[in-house]
Amino acid sequence: MNAGMAAPLLAVDGLTVRFKLPQGWVTAVDKVAFSIQPGEIVGIVGESGSGKSQILLSIMGLLASNGRASGSVRFRGNEILNRPADELDGIRGSTLSMIFQDPMTSLNPYMRVSQQLTEVLTTHQGMSETQAFNTATAMLDRVRIPDARRRIGLYPHEFSGGMRQRVMIAMALLCRPALLLADEPTTALDVTVQAQILELIAELGRDLGTSVAIVTHDLGVIARLCDRVIVLYGGRIMEEGKVDDIFHDTRHPYTGGLLAATPRLDAATHGELVTIPGQPRAAMGDLPGCPFAPRCALKADICTAEMPPIVTGPSGHRLACHLREVRS
Repeated sequence: MNAGMAAPLLAVDGLTVRFKLPQGWVTAVDKVAFSIQPGEIVGIVGESGSGKSQILLSIMGLLASNGRASGSVRFRGNEILNRPADELDGIRGSTLSMIFQDPMTSLNPYMRVSQQLTEVLTTHQGMSETQAFNTATAMLDRVRIPDARRRIGLYPHEFSGGMRQRVMIAMALLCRPALLLADEPTTALDVTVQAQILELIAELGRDLGTSVAIVTHDLGVIARLCDRVIVLYGGRIMEEGKVDDIFHDTRHPYTGGLLAATPRLDAATHGELVTIPGQPRAAMGDLPGCPFAPRCALKADICTAEMPPIVTGPSGHRLACHLREVRS
């Protein structure tokens, strides 16, 4: 946790997520701990399979039926991990909202957008249908959907991918939630639209005073939008800190590898794509050592034998590495 700060809006401690598969239990998230402050935008970054999405789904109580979560997730001081669905429904969509990767699987294809948006407001805010319609239309305007009063009556398939994602953002923000979780919200969109959507999420979050956690594999997104970044690998936190610190004073070899692998056209790479050698290891049961050790150019014997503890520096920077010191 971050020392010396006000009480966090969200406090995750020892979160572990496991899935039962025919070949045994798979650990997707391993003893993860972090916090999010009011008004803060936090990025969670890592390769596919690092556990990013499962952290958000655990917080929302939306794990798959073969998944099990343990540890603690406290939202506004109240424990919400593994609470019954009827209790979570009181905060999901109102004070705690989520934007998913694919809006076509999140929006009901058989209902007009107007019905899906107004239902949020009538259910959580007790608005009349007229009030809800006007509020929903205003939010569509705010997420920059042209001719919102007419287009609110359309079905999801009548919108482009970028416009559907804007509808999802509008739905998630209708009740002005305290915390918005965004799970790779631009995966299916082209690069130009991706930038627009992500900047819109950050802008609206700040305008509404909403804290935001953005899961992404794009470090460029993190650099532009976030206050702080959490780097995940193999279901564990490798490094965490302020965005400027992470980008300009990288400590963990994995974070350095991610930064080096970001496409760039300058003298540092001569236009060539740099990659991290090897493949992420499958997290089957409890394995010894640092999960990144098999791919790390700096590894020593201790790296494959012992899991490195997470050390927190005076600035709040956190690092899990036997061979590097935490930033002061």
